Amino acid sequence: MSEVVYEETATMIAAGELQSFVPFGREHCRNHPNAFNLQLRELQPASELWSSDGAAGLVGSLQEVSLQERERESWQLRKGCKGVREEDVEFEEELYAAGTVVVWSQGSRTQASNVYKAFTVDSPVQQALWCTFAVPQNKKDEEEVEQTVCIVQSSCVNVHTVTGKDFISPLPFQVSNVWATKFGLLLERKNTTTDAQLNLPGEPLPTVFSMLHPLDEIAPVVCKPAGLFEGSHVQYASDASMKIVFSCCQPSVVVSYDTVQGIHSVWALRKVTQDERSTVLRCTADPVGTPLGLMASGLLTSHLRNISRLDSPGGSGATGLGGGTGTSCAVGPGSPLHYSALHSHQSRIMTSSPGFHSRVHSPSISNMAALSRAHSPGMAAPSFSGAARFNTSFHSPSPRGHHGVIHSPNSTVNETMLVPEMEPIIPDLCMEQLWSETVTAGCHRDMSSQACKVFLTSDLCENRYLCFLVESHQQLRCVKFIESNNTSQLIFTSVTTIPAKDAEPLQNIGAMLVLEACGSLVLYTGITRVSKVFIPGLLSPTFSLTNHFSHLSTPVENVSTPANSGSRHLQRMDEAAMPSPVSELRGPNIKHHEGSFLEDYTFQHATPYIHALRDSVCNRVTLELNSGTMLRISIPEIATSELVRKCLQAIHFILPKEAAMKVLVKWYNIYNAPGGPSSHAEWNLYVTCFMTLMGYNTERLAWTRNLHFEVPLSPVIAAKKARPSDGGSEEDLDYLLGSLYHRQMNSQPVCYNNTLGTETVSSMSSPSSPSLKLDSSAPLFPHIPALFYVLHLLYQELQLDELQRARASSLVCLLQQLARDLQLDEYVDLYWRDYPSLISGFTESCVIDQALIGQMQRPSFLRAEPPCVLSWLSSCLRGEENPPFPCLPGISQRTRLLVLSYALYIIGDVNATSTAVSKYLAKLSPGQKSYASEPHYRRQSSVNMKFSSESLAEQLVVWLTSEGFTLKDLESVPFGVALPIREAIYRCREQPCSDWSEEVCLLIGRQDLTKQAHTMTLAKCKASVGSGLSLEPPATTEADEEEDGMLDIIQEVTGLIWSQDLRVQEVRRLLQSSRPARVSVVQLPEVSDHEYIEEKENKLLQLCQRTMALPVGRGLFTLFSYHPVPTEPLPVPKLNLTGRAPPRNTMVDLNSGNIDVPPNMTSWPSFHNGVAAGLKIAPASQVDSAWIAYNKPKSPELANEYAGFLMALGLNGHLTKLATLNIHDYLTKGHEMTSIGLLLGVSSAKLGTMDMSITRLLSIHIPALLPPTSTELDVPHNVQVAAVIGIGLVYQGTGHRHNAEVLLSEIGRPPGPEMEYCTDRESYSLAAGLALGMVCLGHGSNLIGMTDLNVPEQLYQYMVGGHRRAQAGANRERHKSPSYQIKEGDTINVDVTCPGATLALAMIYLKTNNRSIADWLKPPDTWFLLDFIKPEFLLLRTLARCIIMWDEILPNAEWVKSNIPQIMRGTFDPSEDINMETMAQAQDYITAGACMALGLRFAGSANSDAFDCLYEFARSFMKIMSFAGTAAVTGYYNLQTGLSMILLAMSMVMSGTGNLKVLQLCRFFHKRTGGEMNYGFHMAHHMALGLLFLGGGRYTLSTSNSAIAALLCALYPHFPAHSTDNRYHLQALRHLAVLAAEPRLLVPVDVDSLKPCYALLEVTYKETKWYDETTVELMAPTMLPELHLLKRVKVKGPRYWELSVDLSKETQHLKSILSRDGVLYVKLRAGQLPYKDDPQGWKSLLASTVNHRNSGVRAFEPEAISTFTSEPALVSFAEFFCKKSEDIKHRDDTLVLFSAMLYECVTQECPEMLPTYIAVEQAVGALRRGDLLQTFPLWQMRLVVELWDSRVLRGPANRHNALLTSEFLPVMKNMADVALDSWLKDNSSLLRSYMRGEALPKNGQSIMLACFLVYRSIPCLRNTHAQLESCSSFGDLLSHSSELHIPLRDLLRLVPVLLGSGSGAQTLLGFPLKAF
Repeated sequence: MSEVVYEETATMIAAGELQSFVPFGREHCRNHPNAFNLQLRELQPASELWSSDGAAGLVGSLQEVSLQERERESWQLRKGCKGVREEDVEFEEELYAAGTVVVWSQGSRTQASNVYKAFTVDSPVQQALWCTFAVPQNKKDEEEVEQTVCIVQSSCVNVHTVTGKDFISPLPFQVSNVWATKFGLLLERKNTTTDAQLNLPGEPLPTVFSMLHPLDEIAPVVCKPAGLFEGSHVQYASDASMKIVFSCCQPSVVVSYDTVQGIHSVWALRKVTQDERSTVLRCTADPVGTPLGLMASGLLTSHLRNISRLDSPGGSGATGLGGGTGTSCAVGPGSPLHYSALHSHQSRIMTSSPGFHSRVHSPSISNMAALSRAHSPGMAAPSFSGAARFNTSFHSPSPRGHHGVIHSPNSTVNETMLVPEMEPIIPDLCMEQLWSETVTAGCHRDMSSQACKVFLTSDLCENRYLCFLVESHQQLRCVKFIESNNTSQLIFTSVTTIPAKDAEPLQNIGAMLVLEACGSLVLYTGITRVSKVFIPGLLSPTFSLTNHFSHLSTPVENVSTPANSGSRHLQRMDEAAMPSPVSELRGPNIKHHEGSFLEDYTFQHATPYIHALRDSVCNRVTLELNSGTMLRISIPEIATSELVRKCLQAIHFILPKEAAMKVLVKWYNIYNAPGGPSSHAEWNLYVTCFMTLMGYNTERLAWTRNLHFEVPLSPVIAAKKARPSDGGSEEDLDYLLGSLYHRQMNSQPVCYNNTLGTETVSSMSSPSSPSLKLDSSAPLFPHIPALFYVLHLLYQELQLDELQRARASSLVCLLQQLARDLQLDEYVDLYWRDYPSLISGFTESCVIDQALIGQMQRPSFLRAEPPCVLSWLSSCLRGEENPPFPCLPGISQRTRLLVLSYALYIIGDVNATSTAVSKYLAKLSPGQKSYASEPHYRRQSSVNMKFSSESLAEQLVVWLTSEGFTLKDLESVPFGVALPIREAIYRCREQPCSDWSEEVCLLIGRQDLTKQAHTMTLAKCKASVGSGLSLEPPATTEADEEEDGMLDIIQEVTGLIWSQDLRVQEVRRLLQSSRPARVSVVQLPEVSDHEYIEEKENKLLQLCQRTMALPVGRGLFTLFSYHPVPTEPLPVPKLNLTGRAPPRNTMVDLNSGNIDVPPNMTSWPSFHNGVAAGLKIAPASQVDSAWIAYNKPKSPELANEYAGFLMALGLNGHLTKLATLNIHDYLTKGHEMTSIGLLLGVSSAKLGTMDMSITRLLSIHIPALLPPTSTELDVPHNVQVAAVIGIGLVYQGTGHRHNAEVLLSEIGRPPGPEMEYCTDRESYSLAAGLALGMVCLGHGSNLIGMTDLNVPEQLYQYMVGGHRRAQAGANRERHKSPSYQIKEGDTINVDVTCPGATLALAMIYLKTNNRSIADWLKPPDTWFLLDFIKPEFLLLRTLARCIIMWDEILPNAEWVKSNIPQIMRGTFDPSEDINMETMAQAQDYITAGACMALGLRFAGSANSDAFDCLYEFARSFMKIMSFAGTAAVTGYYNLQTGLSMILLAMSMVMSGTGNLKVLQLCRFFHKRTGGEMNYGFHMAHHMALGLLFLGGGRYTLSTSNSAIAALLCALYPHFPAHSTDNRYHLQALRHLAVLAAEPRLLVPVDVDSLKPCYALLEVTYKETKWYDETTVELMAPTMLPELHLLKRVKVKGPRYWELSVDLSKETQHLKSILSRDGVLYVKLRAGQLPYKDDPQGWKSLLASTVNHRNSGVRAFEPEAISTFTSEPALVSFAEFFCKKSEDIKHRDDTLVLFSAMLYECVTQECPEMLPTYIAVEQAVGALRRGDLLQTFPLWQMRLVVELWDSRVLRGPANRHNALLTSEFLPVMKNMADVALDSWLKDNSSLLRSYMRGEALPKNGQSIMLACFLVYRSIPCLRNTHAQLESCSSFGDLLSHSSELHIPLRDLLRLVPVLLGSGSGAQTLLGFPLKAF
């Protein structure tokens, strides 16, 4: 007995952190308000669960609650997936469900649990689970993943996403279980008794369905069983006996259990392929069909679609299948599963009675025990509480009242079943069978062997297993699987069985915890037993059963490998075999049951014991005790120290798997033994364990013996040392020695030396005894060389990480011992050079028998010369060629990164990181025998150096980022090694690429770019990001300020653009329409009071004409400036038409009845007001359908405003979000304005998309687009106009033939039939012309397929008149009966058709420079003909002609005048009868037309020539107007029209710039209200004002074809005469100008303060035929020119970091910057101040250094540093190190030195170099004082010097690129040289004795020697000293030295030592050494 117990305790590990566990959800539910009112709702019979008094809450003690109610509560835990990176705090998430409440909570070790979300649903929760759904993004392949919680109720699934969306998906059938998979949810249909009765044999219904997204249809899953015969068929998963028991996302598999055959299968879950889809859906003609039929009946789907509501919780149960049995016959067996067309109401399929369906088999008692535990995440059993409720009598009438149809074979079949239009259900997912259990002979059919828990686990060597726990057999079956190369297939290899009562995986330590039948916990890794787990506070049940079944605890050796998996029972190994990988037990299973039965029986009440395991997360797991309490324990990790973990990784990498597994298991047991070591002793324990395993006697070696005294000996070792030698009882060692693997390794029979235990005490006490031999039988003995080598590489890796370097010194002790024993002198020398003081102390070495050395496997990669990464990098810098450096995949990451970085950047090999990796790195692979050939040394010349160092630097930085290298990592790279990387970073920082990713910008330290890239990636985020400047406008105090609707202009930006004056406030004052107007009329004495009141009201009426026109301009001014709050309606300023009369401020109102006010006067103005309010909403804001509807006003008088709001939403693109349902809802109201706004809005939003649904919507409103026989719809005229323009917008630029034809004929549509279409025909014809122009926009003569329409000729005819053509085609019928009002005859009415036709021609031939068409549009050149043309049409023709001849437009007065015909320009013969009026009007209108064209050509360009030209014309027009005589000739109206057009042209050119001269003109016209100034002119002037300040100065106009078309519609030169006038042009079209706006304001924002600032931009234009490539400097914030004109935009120094955006490559980047409020982040350089504080640049830090080169340093005040740099590190450095302070008595020279370093860092803009400067200084200082303990700093110093040399060698041109440019480095280098030279002078003998290989003294001299050797890069010379000493002359020495790789400079230092013994050689060859 004692033996056995010892064996148990010997391998036992202690579990940590025992704490009691109560699901947090239970606590939360106790206080959840829902617990009280639930009883009132009576939705849940099991109300005892919620006790009524509320004090006890949810069950005072769960013990009393009966089993079935315990079952109602369930929870599951998982690792929190919220963190961004792995380092983020690890936390657990719990999902708890009870009753109708689901609680999702989170908590970690450091933080108490808290509720994340809690949900309450209407009916009891059947199941709650986490699931991720993939939402496919439009147009792209990638998918966005949505994390959700799914709550399954009996009739529906509620899905709640983390982002806050909620979905409810009704379930068409009762669901037994729901599984989360990679693609979405899998639903299992509950099998009801009716299934069997209702289905024909061979036609089962699908049982497994998938739901890929809550909004998708539920579709059946296809399964593809692995067929034994070829052609395994595809079918629906319809096997009722298949139960899913597990699903998993990574890899995507499902495990199912066949209840009939009793076996488990594994299926891969994937998307269905096209073939499988068609196979399943095909209607096979063959009546037999495939086996099992193809689920032919459409009934299922009708049932899915129609009856889904019938199985609500209270109603009938699962209506399995609704019709009679005959139905299936009616639909042939081969037809596919269809959605039948059962949406009609005459469906006769009734539901059968509920009881009939819902009978649930009462659960057998045997299953109850299983169910009690089945609420684990692995297996949620159906709840049985419902059984009683549903068990109603068989034929009871259903509660719904339709008396159930009793099924009889002759029940009628529904005729609709066979409708051919049935659309089939398309399956989404396919389950492909991968593996099935083999049916075991001894399988007891009476017991279900269904797995109650399935999980994936992996072992320490990365083998992966799928394990399922078969509770009834008390065994855990582990199936090993591997992923095939393409990772889609899994290959299952072998099955192993472990006896277990329960088990849980521990993911992050590669192990699982198994509860054995006897109640003890055992840890397994994969299938290897590690040890028992000791739980403090729980006694391990060591009762007598252990004795009876002692053979249970040591199962027989049986490794099941693929080769022998067939015959599992191998013959017994001989007795040496120890419990290695376990196997299934011999003998019948009944023993287990007996055991468990006994256990259940006897110890039920005696002691608490573990009854089940559940909820494992990472390495924590919950134990369920038999008393019902739960404990949470954590299993310790394999190592806590980073060094030990890395060593174990290396061992694992190099050893064969079985050996590695044994070492790891052994270590795990020693390390985690109860009362094990603390973490600081971990390394010592590891060394002891490791060396013992290699055969060392750690007691005999002095240094390891000291380790023993530090560590309390672990029990494993202690137990053995305590006992005298028992011969064979050293079980653990025997286990390792006697294993199968060891036998294969050693061919000769194993001899047990038992060195460990039997050495006598006496021999231990004498360390000098020569018998320090290695035990060759130790398990790792054969692998010592390989292990030594990987640990050496690990040591090299640690050298490259400042944070890990301290650990390298621990590792070096172990390495030097192994190197000595393997007699690798060069390695020992290397270690001595690294740690001279440490290594000198070790002298012992152990003997390895020569005979035994042969047993060691010396790997080929172990070479005599040690790989040293620092010397590799150093020779790289010197330009010598190197062999590839060995590297361990996965372990030496830093080595790999740095070696490749040097190869790329220093050697300059562009492919170093891609194709040529093998030139620089040799990857080790375990078990390689020898190299095929010696590696070829590359010659340096093979690399072509054609790449500039800039591009190399860029490549390096981008590559490092892609490898995940960050600034934080760079800080831990030693300073010498890091210098080239820092240099590359510094170069990239100067000239970065604009399109680098956020991470690259972070690495090069450009926060401005990082932030820019960050906002790019966050484009999808909320409005706060969408507007880079979401700065709150200042809150104003007066209430009336609030309502003018112009609050949202960003003050910060406008304040920078227009910093000198208050023009923005002035514009606000001019455009506000929400305050009463000031009516100042002086009462003359003769005017009576009544007349005075009328006079005031008339005056107010004139003012109101202006007020009503203001909103059109206000909409343009506040364009896109506001982000609405989704919970509040949009504030719309009211249109105030009252006045106040001074002096008493009395109200003046138009509604007093004193004067006549036109009816409906305000309807269009309020529409415009709504548009203006809606246009404030920025396109980036979050607007959804509900919010749009939510803004709908309650009062009907605001309907016009809402109509305008809808149009505005279309213009900014948000109307596409409005549901189609709502659109139709609005249109059916029949409100004219709403229809206009909606049609124009939707069309603008779908500009140029040819969207079909919108086309249908528009066609209903255009009679010409409807079929001739359709019903006459009474569509208001204005709505028809809007719909026609809508067609133009939706089909813009598409050249759509049918629409073009219809629109062409609509331009000339005759009046009629009868009374229709007689008024406002002009606007309809114009609209048709504009629409035709838009459809064929810019196509010119290449209109595809329209030659037969003769579009240009037809348009020309409409323009000049002539005979009407016959109506073509479909519309002939319409125009049969003539109009009863207008008689036009058969000629075209030019007055109606001319404007539309002219503009159509202009738009079709826009920018084509087609002269022949342009000549048609010339004004006539005879007086006679001029009389026949309306002057207005001359304006249109001139405009049209000029924009066709686009490239000929020049910004000067001569060009404008050249458009006036010759006859008007010459001198007039007085005898001719010239009508002066005709001439003057023609001249003015033509001038206005040309100016308008000029405005369009230079729109948004702020071209000064164009502006000056237009301004002159405006002045001359105003002069003409000011003289009554000249004004009368032309007519005031005509002059005013011309002037308005010129003003608009001017504001188009200066759009968004807020030019003062234009503003003055606008203000001048604003004040003129009387006389002829009507509503239309005011509209024009305020539109001009709006365009001038477009979007508050952030937007300007584009000159793209689309923008020109929009401007032609909006600025049509005929303005309305009064507010209800739509005769010539629909007023709503004025707002289309928005479509021409584009954001081009660039706002520099300081990245540190996040405030907008000034910055100098350099803008380079591409060369065009008008000008060469030019560069201009602009002070941003500024408007950029159109992007297609630019070559590059650059932020210029010296104040800010340079940043250049190259537009020749692509403009997308800049476009996205501009669309996000144009925020361009800039970073102030150190030592500079922003322009606002220092406009002239005289205060900067560098300014003082201009006169005297070095005075800068002296004048530099460290205190003032904070004004010049925002780097916190530099500021604190200045504070603590550069000031004299009382406490620290600094020497003055160090203070000066530190100040100089700081100055250098600030002025060079490289603050990150400060640590390097300090480190160099410290290294040299320590060398001079001689107190260096390790030579590492000198290594770094040497690398710095070598980099410097290589840069200087390349020529002085390269010097400015180097980072250390000052005199600092040469000074430091000189100091080091002097120190070492003086040492050498005194101690040359020491160097000689080192070269001869004599032992060195242990004093400080050896340290200096090591320093000398390292710094002078002298290789290990021990074996070459003979050759060198034979050299007699310098020449010999040189010839030999080339083999030694000693740089010449250093060789000269050696000359005196080698050649002459005396000091006479100091002046060898006549030159002094100092020169070098």
